Amino acid sequence: MKEESYEMPYFSGEMIFRFVSIENKFMKSAMLFARENSLDKIMPIGSVLVKDNNIIGLGANGSDYHNKNICKRISLNIATGQGYDLCEGCHYKNHSEQRAISDAIIKGFNIRGSDLYLWGHWWCCRWCRNLIISSNIKNIYLLEKSEILFNKNKKGNIVGKQFLI
Repeated sequence: MKEESYEMPYFSGEMIFRFVSIENKFMKSAMLFARENSLDKIMPIGSVLVKDNNIIGLGANGSDYHNKNICKRISLNIATGQGYDLCEGCHYKNHSEQRAISDAIIKGFNIRGSDLYLWGHWWCCRWCRNLIISSNIKNIYLLEKSEILFNKNKKGNIVGKQFLI
């Protein structure tokens, strides 16, 4: 398991992520949950919340808002990671991290000290990051090379063909 930090697109601070292969059973579960449940066809993302080696919460991103409405963030040319609160379809309540945490809480689990496995992205937005910190989630795991694989601006990305890995 690799541990790394890098600058994310929306703030100058750094966040530590741990990286695992797709062979990791929880990362694989996050990928499968995204494939089956994400409503975002361009950037499907799945999150799995794990405690004591058991999955306690699942979440996938997206909403059907963009099927009938223009994205306000795109129309205003707002940068990645910013202005999610301006568009119902992009709102952070539709992010997989938020949904996995909510799922675990609704099921009655104590999420303090749990780990979050995030598949399909290479960083967490400010709102998800703040929720993760305030929820006392211990570790965030990303897929190895996610900063390339899921970054639309990097050569070698797999955006649009995420489930072929």
